[in-house]
Order: sequence, then structure tokens, then C-alpha cells
Amino acid sequence: MKCGVVVFPGSNCDHDCYHILKHILGLSTEWIWHKDDADLDRFDAVVLPGGFSFGDYLRPGAISRFSPVMKAVTRYANKGGHILGICNGFQILLEAGLLPGALLTNRSQKFICKPVATVVETTETPFTRSCKKNAVLKLPIAHKQGNYFADTETLQRMADNGQVLLRYADAAGQVTEAANPNGSVGNIAAVANERKNVMGMMPHPERAADPLWPNVDGQAIFQSLIESIAS
Repeated sequence: MKCGVVVFPGSNCDHDCYHILKHILGLSTEWIWHKDDADLDRFDAVVLPGGFSFGDYLRPGAISRFSPVMKAVTRYANKGGHILGICNGFQILLEAGLLPGALLTNRSQKFICKPVATVVETTETPFTRSCKKNAVLKLPIAHKQGNYFADTETLQRMADNGQVLLRYADAAGQVTEAANPNGSVGNIAAVANERKNVMGMMPHPERAADPLWPNVDGQAIFQSLIESIAS
């Protein structure tokens, strides 16, 4: 399996993702520079990491969306290629129209950095297939614009199509207002496109995947992707 990690000016979680994919999971992994618009067909999966691409000027992902590499990412997505966008990568995928909805400023108007609990809404995607439905994954978040929003019609369509993958929850897996760290509608923490080959998530699975750390819940996302591609 071969993975690519896209690097934008301002990406700061690219090395984290590269480390987990290459050194922890043993996958062949390459960097993809944001000015590279060559086809990505050589990769089995592409990751858009977190950070502050282009300084989050205008709004997060708004400038990155026009980087040459996003033409290649869009072609890759349209061919069914597996794409995982984490935090800023999620924001970029939304700006590019590859995922439904939008990310607004957190309800608190403040940057939030802490571990949160998320509950697996569906296992019928390449990114969650090795999880158990309603399993609780403890993952870190670090964002100021992570407040997911979509209109009522879009939310209903997503629910009907199984496009909501993770929701913020308490330690027991209960989706409550108190467990919502940023105000996201429906406690939504991760979504997929209609074809389920593109996933965006605000929590950072790469920060909970190294066995040197006490929590490796993030491995579930990567292992699901590996199993999906292998099958």
C-alpha cells in the first residue's frame, strides 16, 4: 500500500501523519508538494494533514483550495481514490466542494486543544470498517474553526446515506450537548462524501496512534483504510 501526504505552506501535522503511516504502520509513504498537479494514481490513499495552510488567511482552506495539487486531488477523488482530510485538511476538502457542509468558528470563539470522545456512527465506510458500531474513540482536537454546519436538507440526506462517521460524545458514547466541544450541529466530528471514498474529520487520529503513547484509538481509522484497500 502506498500513501501520499500533501504538504501546504503552513501544514504542521504533515510529519505526524508521515510518521504514523511510514514508521508505525509500515506503509510506503511519500510527500506531495502543494504545487504538484500530477495525477495521484500511484497512491492507494492520500492524506491532507492538519495545520494552518497559508496562515488560514481569508478563512481556513480558502487559499489552499486553489493550490495546483487540489486539481489532482479532485481528479483522484472523482476516480474513487481514498482521501483522508484531518482538521485543516477537512477544511480544505470542504472549500474544494469534495465534502458537504462548512466549518465555522467554535461556539466559544476560542482555540480548543484537548482530548475528546467520539462515537462511531457507521462502519459501512473504508475509514471505519474495522471499528465496532457505537465504539468510542478518544482522539485529540486542536482547532478554532471546527464548528461543523450544514442545512437541514443536507443533514437529512447525509443521515440517510450514512455520511456522518463520528459524533462527539461522552465517555459512555452518549451524544450530548455537554460533550459537544465546538458547537457542531448534531455533534458531528467527521463526515464522508456520497461515494464514501473521501473522509474529513476534525479530531487528529495521527496524534493517538503511536504505541509509545497511552492512547492508540486513532489507529482504528488508519487500520480501517488499510483493510479496505487490501480487500
